[in-house]
Amino acid sequence: QVQLVESGGGLVQAGDSLKLSCVVSGRIFSNLAMGWFRQSPGKERDFVAAINWSGGRTFYANSKKGRFTVSRDNTKNTMYLQMNSLKPEDTAVYYCAAPGQNYRAYDDTSSYPYWGQGTQVTVSS
Repeated sequence: QVQLVESGGGLVQAGDSLKLSCVVSGRIFSNLAMGWFRQSPGKERDFVAAINWSGGRTFYANSKKGRFTVSRDNTKNTMYLQMNSLKPEDTAVYYCAAPGQNYRAYDDTSSYPYWGQGTQVTVSS
C-alpha cells in the first residue's frame, strides 16, 4: 500500500519561501508522474506541479512557472516543492499524490488514488 506524508507547511509573509516535502512509502508507478495539488476553502483541488519519478521530467501549472520548483530524491523516496516569492493567494492546503492504474494526465486529480494528509501553507500580506 502506498502512503504519502507531507511536511514543511507553515505561516509566512508575502515574499518568503517554503519547501514542502512528501515522503513516499510503498510501491508506485515510477514511470508516471507524482503530483502536488492545493486546495483553498470553498474551491476545487488545483494542480500545482508534477514530476516523473524515474526520469525527473517536470510539469507545472502555468501560473506557478518560475516561482515553484518540483524535485525528487529517489534515495530518500521524497518529493519536494520549493515555493518562492509566496503570495497571499498561495494560501491553501497542499497535497502530494501518487499515480494509480487509471492514470490519465499529470494534472488530473482522477489519476491519483493515493494522497497525503495535506500541509497548510498560509501567506500573510
